[in-house]
Amino acid sequence: MNSKTVSLPDKSPTIRVVAMPADTNPGGSIFGGWIMSQVDIAGSIVAIERAKGRVATVAVNSFHFHEPVLVGDIISCYCDLVHVGRTSITVKVEVYAQRTPACAEVVRVTEAELTYVALDENRRPRPVPEQ
Repeated sequence: MNSKTVSLPDKSPTIRVVAMPADTNPGGSIFGGWIMSQVDIAGSIVAIERAKGRVATVAVNSFHFHEPVLVGDIISCYCDLVHVGRTSITVKVEVYAQRTPACAEVVRVTEAELTYVALDENRRPRPVPEQ
């Protein structure tokens, strides 16, 4: 194992998906936009659950790529609710890649923070319900 190898968090991931050859960039690793999409999907699941309904992404507050994702990696997105405002919900997403199953190497590849807004039936901002 290398010095960047970590353990998966001790909680359930919001989503898990395998990086496929069709998702590669010209350099042979997984295209960053694919990872950004997975992060947004995972974050939105948490926001939808908290908002109890439709949400829209309104901001990508931060996005950091630490390590490349490789074909065949199993990526796991772990989410934490960071802040709930009147109409907005901010979610932190950490992404881990499980490399070859034979060696069970796990590396943290990406972390991001996104803000979503709760939407009503007319797709206009609405208050986030109390817990």
